[in-house]
Formats: sequence, structure tokens, C-alpha cells
Amino acid sequence: MDNLCSNTLKRNFQTLFLYKKTLRMDTIKQLEWRYATKKFDATKKLTQAKLNILTQAFNLTATSFGLQTIKLVIIQDKKIREQLVSASYNQKQVLEASHLFVICIQNDILESDVTNYYNNIKNIRKTSEKILQPFRDNLIKSMQSKTVAERQQWSKNQAYIALGNLMAVCAMESVDACPMEGFVPTTYNELLKLNDKGLQAVLLLPVGYRAEDDMFSTLKKVRKPLGEAVITL
Repeated sequence: MDNLCSNTLKRNFQTLFLYKKTLRMDTIKQLEWRYATKKFDATKKLTQAKLNILTQAFNLTATSFGLQTIKLVIIQDKKIREQLVSASYNQKQVLEASHLFVICIQNDILESDVTNYYNNIKNIRKTSEKILQPFRDNLIKSMQSKTVAERQQWSKNQAYIALGNLMAVCAMESVDACPMEGFVPTTYNELLKLNDKGLQAVLLLPVGYRAEDDMFSTLKKVRKPLGEAVITL
């Protein structure tokens, strides 16, 4: 019986080891597969399940202090996207993709944003006010010490973290994406009425599936040798 248990445990350990090894290999394989898609297949759409994964991934993105001063606007409507092509320097991915993600920041960070955040902590974690108060007060003071421009830049930094996270999750889910900084934010803000929501567009991420005739999708990825990109001390 002891030998039987030992053999079973050994087989289970080997299976788990191979499973983890496969996961690691799949992660690198998917990251090698990922590229900034130049041409989407306009006939292929993300399922609601895939869309749910990406929206949850955005919401789970790490942000400084966990304050989440960023928002994700998802545009599926083709008529709206047609109006945005010229404001995207005629990059067709904006129209051809299944969905267009617009990552936005708040126009400003208010004291109420910090207060609401800590109230949320209190409600979810049941943390006492005595523990939370000094952290809340310090964060309010930190935000008030910055100019509006500095607070906006702080939020933009969080937006880039979200973009990177979304791109990685897209790769894991075999969803194509194309990160974009090249667009006219003021036009986006106006057409999408973002200012009415206290927001401004800072980054774009069309998502969907690459077209079969996209020649760039078959090109080898060009990167520095690992030893030049990574320094180990």
C-alpha cells in the first residue's frame, strides 16, 4: 500500500511538473505570436466571453495605491469608429478590429476620489477607520501637492501599465491587438463626449483577429539578444 501511494504521488508530481513546464512554454510561445497587428479581419468578432476576460483584466490591472484613475471605453459601433479613422491618422485598425479600446484618464484627481477609494477598502476588507485614516490623509496630501498637469501625468503612467497588461492578456487569449499613441486626443474627446464624463483619451488598443493576408503577421520577431536586454547583478 505504501509503495502504491508513493508511486501515485510520484506520478501526480510528474504530471504537475510537466503541466507547469507546458504553461511556461505556452506563455513564451504566445508572447512570440503576439505582434502589433497591422490588418484585422473585419468579419471576425470577439465573443462576449473573450470581451469579459479583457474587461476584467483591465479592472485587475495594478495601479499606484490602487486608486484606478483610469477608465476603459469600448467601442463596437462601426459608425462611431468610421468618424475616428481620420483622427487616428487613417490607421484602418481602428475600424477593422472587432472592438476599439480607448484608455482614458480622469481630467483631475479629486479628494473625493481618494475618500471613495478608502471607503471601498473599508467595505470590502472591513478595515477599521483608525488604520485607514493616516494612509488616506497622506494620499490626499500627496495629490494636493501636485499640479493638475502632474496629476494627469501620474494617471497617464497608470494607463500605460493597463495597456501592457491588456496586451499580455490578449496574447494569452490568442486575441490580436495593436497599441496606438498616434491619434488626435482632442477629436476623440469631442466625438466620444469624454469631457462630459471628466475624461480624456490617452491610448488606443484595437482588438480582434489578424487578417490572413496580413504579411506582417508571418515575419520573424526582431529583438535584441537576451543578454543585451537584461542585466543581472
